[in-house]
Amino acid sequence: MIPMIPLIVWMDLIGTIAFAISGALVAARKNMDLFGVNILAVITATGGGMIRDLVIGVIPPVMFRNLVYVFVSMITADVVFLFLYSEREIPMSAKKREHLLFWFDTLGLAAFTVDGVFAGTDAGYADRLFLISFLGVVTGVGGGALRDIFANQMPQIFVKHVYAVASVAGALVTGLLYRLVGGTHVPAFFGAAAVIALRYAAMSRKWNLPRLNKAHGTGEHGM
Repeated sequence: MIPMIPLIVWMDLIGTIAFAISGALVAARKNMDLFGVNILAVITATGGGMIRDLVIGVIPPVMFRNLVYVFVSMITADVVFLFLYSEREIPMSAKKREHLLFWFDTLGLAAFTVDGVFAGTDAGYADRLFLISFLGVVTGVGGGALRDIFANQMPQIFVKHVYAVASVAGALVTGLLYRLVGGTHVPAFFGAAAVIALRYAAMSRKWNLPRLNKAHGTGEHGM
């Protein structure tokens, strides 16, 4: 009989593959070589979990104790690299690449947000909603923020498509449902759905949080 794989493991794998693809696509857009593609994929897929583990005192972080996630990230990155390299004569349009990047980012964000909340509950912090929600958010957005810094671009969590807000909403939904109904399947499903729904709505309706323009910058007012 084939053993049942825990939901949290599936969420880890989904998030790892999705974020590794996202990192590899960003690296391709920045014209990085094979090494750069691999590094950016690994950073994107494991960076948030590493920060989460440091917060709750898991030393060394899981990525260093269970190398399967690093290997999955690298294999995914190499597959993406080979696919794009073989299709160099027919490059993917910028619009299509951005669309693919959005969905891989969204899928990874949803999976890792839920995963981060469950990491907190598994560590015995289920009664601390703020903490487990923070763990969900940092797991969801941390890798993407590190990816963007390594790629020398403004992290998406600060500027685009209500990125971090969607993670906050998904983490809160997951944490609250876990405390109300227990289990993992219902909180995971609705938490991930909240992230995906908000990200899609923000993208399709062009929602963004209010921001300061240059006229309100400190340089204009001498502050």
